[in-house]
Amino acid sequence: MATSPVRQAERSIVGGEFPFTDHDFRQIAAMLYADAGLALPESKATLVYSRLAKRLRALGLESFRQYCALVSEAEGHGERRNMLAALTTNVTRFFREPHHFEHLKTEVLPRLLQSARQGGRVRIWSAGCSTGQEPYSIALTVLSLMPEAPDHDVKILATDIDPNVVITARRGIYPQNEVAPIPADLARRWMLPREGGALEVGEAMRELVAFRELNLIGQWPMKGRFDAIFCRNVVIYFDEPTQHRIWGRFRGLLQPGGRLYVGHSERVTDGGFRSDGLTTYALIGGRT
Repeated sequence: MATSPVRQAERSIVGGEFPFTDHDFRQIAAMLYADAGLALPESKATLVYSRLAKRLRALGLESFRQYCALVSEAEGHGERRNMLAALTTNVTRFFREPHHFEHLKTEVLPRLLQSARQGGRVRIWSAGCSTGQEPYSIALTVLSLMPEAPDHDVKILATDIDPNVVITARRGIYPQNEVAPIPADLARRWMLPREGGALEVGEAMRELVAFRELNLIGQWPMKGRFDAIFCRNVVIYFDEPTQHRIWGRFRGLLQPGGRLYVGHSERVTDGGFRSDGLTTYALIGGRT
């Protein structure tokens, strides 16, 4: 006897303790896209199951159908944020793609920091900062050139949609296995040793970096422009129309000649940008 279409649709698409149907997956994917602009292909069904099964256990639920009902209701707003945090990818490390920081140090910061010494304003944004390694790497790069930077108008804004990683970033303590990429001289001068080889960011680094929660497809409260924006390996999780909108919004927030650093696998498709020829750096110039 042939299986009815209804029963076929109700079959779990991932093996495990909780029923997880195609309908459940599509509901979750639609919510993730609506809330954060993140595109979730069907190939990620197993990943979704593995990350959210922990939430079902914690809540004492018996199926993804119950979970979808909960996060679709107003009273499930808090859990919907937990769902978003669980499905957000946070891959980062200190001085990731190190040539970006070398370029920042040699080509961008000297002029900006000279201006700061004369009373000028310097602003850098780490958009999608995860657990803080990127903005703290920027701070160390700044301090390597200008130890007195905290005494001037030099600030690094660090934002992420996930409140959990923002909390970790503000804490600023990293285990031994995560701090190896930090140059030893910078670690000794600007970070504090902790038990087991861990390092904690020092006061000067904390003074330079401000962490905030921010949804890249939501409202941006920033009014002033930035001299450099780091948004690396973030928009690859968005569909093309969303990417295009974000590039355009970045363009509007860059100073003339400002820099946008993107990941190796990313391409900026918005026509308002120009390449300065440093393709190795995946570096895009701002408006002129």
